[in-house]
Amino acid sequence: MDLEQGIIDVIRKEVASSERASLFREPIVGFSAADDPLYDEIRAVVGEHHLHPRDILTDAKSVISFFVPFSREVVESNREGDDPSLLWAESYDTLNRLLASVSGAVADHLREAGVAAATIPPTAAFDRVTLACAWSHRSAAFVAGLGRFGLNHMLITPRGGAGRYGSAITAAALTPGQRSSEEPCLYFRNGGCRVCEKQCPAHALSPESMDKQRCFARCIENSRRFPQYDDCEVCGKCVVAGPCAYVE
Repeated sequence: MDLEQGIIDVIRKEVASSERASLFREPIVGFSAADDPLYDEIRAVVGEHHLHPRDILTDAKSVISFFVPFSREVVESNREGDDPSLLWAESYDTLNRLLASVSGAVADHLREAGVAAATIPPTAAFDRVTLACAWSHRSAAFVAGLGRFGLNHMLITPRGGAGRYGSAITAAALTPGQRSSEEPCLYFRNGGCRVCEKQCPAHALSPESMDKQRCFARCIENSRRFPQYDDCEVCGKCVVAGPCAYVE
């Protein structure tokens, strides 16, 4: 079997056979070259703490990115009110564990094929003071061509923006995805929509910036509503609000 298709099949199988698989839709997968200049640009913009693929795997040639979209039921459950729904929190918690499982399965598959691979945790060395992380799964997905960023600073993929991302690094040379120049965000396309900005209960969004501290403070506050889940710091109102949230 083709190595690239094998990776895609592993990711789809892990999601389809997972706990509460009905919470998710079929993932999309993309690849990027480890030496893509955008990885140097990300470090230059974000800071030296952000890892380069070759910091994770010295002989890295490719980055594998995948997006697991939430089901329509999960998205719609979180659209009403200012507080996150119980289903949204449960889905986030379930997917947090699933992302690690998927990345591990991909790495195992590659190693069995005789290729070096490394995984990256869903929340890679997240600093709760600076709100910086050692690896941006969303940025890697952008490099792989899975989508473009919207006004809410989330990636909008062909299946929408409501979901989460994972990554793995490999020494295999995989075919890089093509990045589209077409803006899926209506605000960036024609100045319209801005539903995500209006729906943010923390008032953290504007066309000029995103107040990460204000956003995170709201997520911490929300986590107290869900003590049954570990560190379930969620909100998601900006990502479920507009037409970009869910695409068939």
